[in-house]
Amino acid sequence: MDYLDLLQWPAMAATVAAAWLVASRSARKRAAGFWVFLASNVLWVAWGLHDGAYALIGLQFFLAALNIRGVWKNE
Repeated sequence: MDYLDLLQWPAMAATVAAAWLVASRSARKRAAGFWVFLASNVLWVAWGLHDGAYALIGLQFFLAALNIRGVWKNE
């Protein structure tokens, strides 16, 4: 079994957790959510490289840019 295939599960869990945090009314939780989104972007890129999912990798770079903007605008 290839353990990098399992990377998609923590990536998915991080994405869901980040979405939950970003929807919070608390600025601190929203900021944490954007950072968790950035961590999920890294996980998805790692999995995408392993699996050859280049469109997913491209998407993650664009989403990471939006998440960086979210961190900046939330402050």
